[in-house]
Amino acid sequence: MDLVRTATGAGVTTLTLDNPGNRNALSTALLRRLLGALAASAADPDSRVVVLSHTGPVFCSGVDLKETAAAQPGDKLPAEMLADVLAALWEFPKPVVARIGGPARAGGLGLIGAADIAVCARSATFAFTEVRLGVIPAVISSTVLPRLAPRAAAELYLTGDVFDGTRAAEVGLVTAAVAEEDLDAAVAAYCASLVRGGPLALAGTKQLLRRTRSESIRTDLADLAQRSAGYFKSAEGREGVAASREKRDPDWVR
Repeated sequence: MDLVRTATGAGVTTLTLDNPGNRNALSTALLRRLLGALAASAADPDSRVVVLSHTGPVFCSGVDLKETAAAQPGDKLPAEMLADVLAALWEFPKPVVARIGGPARAGGLGLIGAADIAVCARSATFAFTEVRLGVIPAVISSTVLPRLAPRAAAELYLTGDVFDGTRAAEVGLVTAAVAEEDLDAAVAAYCASLVRGGPLALAGTKQLLRRTRSESIRTDLADLAQRSAGYFKSAEGREGVAASREKRDPDWVR
């Protein structure tokens, strides 16, 4: 079983969680495959955007509890390896789009939070189930809490209640919630927009979105001005400006 399937076309690499019999639970084997697939995509110049999708009715049920319960002292738990995957997704140099066509729970919400753009079916359901298992949503908080409105985070973390795709969009967990039949078209539209961005500019913009601001506005602006000048002076920036002036596509658009 591959656990994670990879397909690349038109600049988009789709990484599909493919263990529907286990509700795409995050086992160490699946997480290891996902880490390898991300590394391969990062090194592939034909891969401009990554879509994280799934087979079966469930996007991801969270960490593999059966494997967790059977772990021996000294074994690396799935939750610990999940930390490596979330870091890899958060720091990934290319845009990541999550496609959520079904339920996501616990650790699966960490994957969604780590994506740059997340699109779900309105019928998809979500829940932070950790407190009902007597544990806490610790690892996923690094990617989820920057997305969620604070009041919603407190409510959903503490109650463990199930909520739907519409609520997920309202509180910031996902970018958009659409009708189930429109999900693939919505994801494709985002990907079509993303591949038009310069590869280096997209990576730099992701860094910009995650940077820590300086306490001084002048120091902050000096840093930003230096970044801006560097991109305008780069080969990619010069090509983009020239293409705009000449009313043509830049050379990275194929």
